[in-house]
Amino acid sequence: MQKENQQKEEQLLKKRILEFSRLAYQRDIITYSDFLNLNELNILHSLPKEELYTNYILYGGYELAERQMAAFLPDALYLRWKEEAESGHPPFPFSLLEIVPLHQKYAEALTHRDYLGAMLNLGIERSKIGDILVEDKNALFFAHNSMKSFLEKELTRVRHTAVSVRERQDTAFSYVPQFEEIRGTVASVRLDSLMPLAFASSRTRLRALIEGGKVFVNGKLITSNGYQVKENDVISVRGMGKFLYAGELSKTKKNRIYVVIHKFI
Repeated sequence: MQKENQQKEEQLLKKRILEFSRLAYQRDIITYSDFLNLNELNILHSLPKEELYTNYILYGGYELAERQMAAFLPDALYLRWKEEAESGHPPFPFSLLEIVPLHQKYAEALTHRDYLGAMLNLGIERSKIGDILVEDKNALFFAHNSMKSFLEKELTRVRHTAVSVRERQDTAFSYVPQFEEIRGTVASVRLDSLMPLAFASSRTRLRALIEGGKVFVNGKLITSNGYQVKENDVISVRGMGKFLYAGELSKTKKNRIYVVIHKFI
């Protein structure tokens, strides 16, 4: 039953994506999806190009954003938008908001889950919220423009901490996640060799996650244990976190590869 429901949801998403693309083409306008998670982004990536009516551009507010919005663009606008996307800040219909405690002295140490829970408890759909970036006792997050005023007015408490929400006017916003550098030797740069270096878990369990559709490389679902990871690839494992493969440092006398990875905190 769960698999059937998942297949139905995937089919509905495919239909919505195709409809966004069709409207953009027929009406010569830009259409936007909501924020797409890794599974949804993979479905978009896996659609044959000949089924889409237009090109699309993805953006989530910063370079390594996990949740991203898709803009479907008629040909006349695609090249200009592509240039703006490469410059770092294409015009998408979402805002960067900041959550600040009203009294720093009494503020709790809040987590990503705390902030997200407070938003969802207001009845906001998860697809209207992008990544949430926790910085000390503050948090930054991306929200669909239609939610901005509501959140500024209604999000007044996260757990026991009184907060305010305000838009952050930062046209040059950039964010580099904090990471832990891990070095070690592996037999190869296969996916199932690098993952045990990043996560304190058995190779058997991690292989099961790969085969079970829980692992994404640069946003694309990978189900092959032997997938060859390339330098600067970002590997996301649902429920465990993500890391960047920073590259090979050297080889040992036993022909093992000494590598470095950046595990995001």
